[in-house]
Amino acid sequence: MRNLYLLPALLGIAGFALTGVAQVAESGPYKVLKTAKTGGEGGFDYIYADSNGRKLYIPRMGNPARVTVFNLDTLASEGEVPGNGGHGAAVSTKSGHGFATSRPVAMWDSKTLKPIKTIDVQGNPDGIFYDSFNDRVYILSHSAPNATLIDASDGNVIGTIDLGGAPEQAASDGKGRIYVDIEDKGNIAVVDAKTMMVLNHYDLQSKGGQCAGLALDSKNNILFAACRNPQNMVILSATDGKILDALPIGQGTDGAAFNPNTMEAFSSQGDGTLTIIKENSPTSFAVEQNLKTMTGAKTLTLDTKTNHLFLMAAEYAAPATTTAATPAPAPGQGPGPGRGFGRGRGQMIPDSFTIIEVGK
Repeated sequence: MRNLYLLPALLGIAGFALTGVAQVAESGPYKVLKTAKTGGEGGFDYIYADSNGRKLYIPRMGNPARVTVFNLDTLASEGEVPGNGGHGAAVSTKSGHGFATSRPVAMWDSKTLKPIKTIDVQGNPDGIFYDSFNDRVYILSHSAPNATLIDASDGNVIGTIDLGGAPEQAASDGKGRIYVDIEDKGNIAVVDAKTMMVLNHYDLQSKGGQCAGLALDSKNNILFAACRNPQNMVILSATDGKILDALPIGQGTDGAAFNPNTMEAFSSQGDGTLTIIKENSPTSFAVEQNLKTMTGAKTLTLDTKTNHLFLMAAEYAAPATTTAATPAPAPGQGPGPGRGFGRGRGQMIPDSFTIIEVGK
């Protein structure tokens, strides 16, 4: 995601305002079950639940760069993978190897958290996706190459794919088809996992743009694309790209998930809302709830064993006033740790980083 863990200034630094037509269905079955102020310095981007290994991974950028690890059941700290922070993390269900989208890519043993090696890749690693179909990790980048494929068993680079634009999130049907939302093109790339070739692009037809989240109901072959402009969850057939519906979501989405156990799709938004969409049937969908979470909690992950979702956010001080004696920071620089920190807000309040657990 291009804006990392930051939100535009218009979202503010507090409150849980719902926006526009997404103000419907505020009550519903979901609630915030737990919040854990874990603290820690550095920026953050994606959050990842390893349901089999019962660990929650959150890469942290800055100094020191590292991947922080928490117990998925208690949210207690289980240690860190040192040296490489990056944006996102993923774990192979077959080898148990973990990966983070740093440059170079970090690889570790998910049981011991001991680093195995680093993997040189090109581009600017951002999103990450693990496909159990052939035990491969997809490193997604807004700059070429758009996707670098890594063999999860040994960490070797298999090849790259030109997706035709900037990818954000990916989903697999488990049968050899990968779907990737292309943020800057308003479409979804369809990839053959065997040949590493792009087979098609599904145009979202102005129903949604700047899509930053993608999820899949693999049983019914239905895609859920969470988009920022217009602010819609665009629902379409994974078979032929036919648009089935477009439902309103909150502002600043940066992640989506689908739970086959409950037949619900989720979109997390930076305005502090989590939109839940119920799939009543393969042709009937409705906004079930807009849950207040925490401002800035715009990425999410699903624990498929408990049906709980996990998000993260932090609190920020008001931005410092720029004066002639204290010039504004150069673009991409700011008062806090890491590049990009400080645009439209001040420094992160110490020890305010929070993990949010949501469920019924």
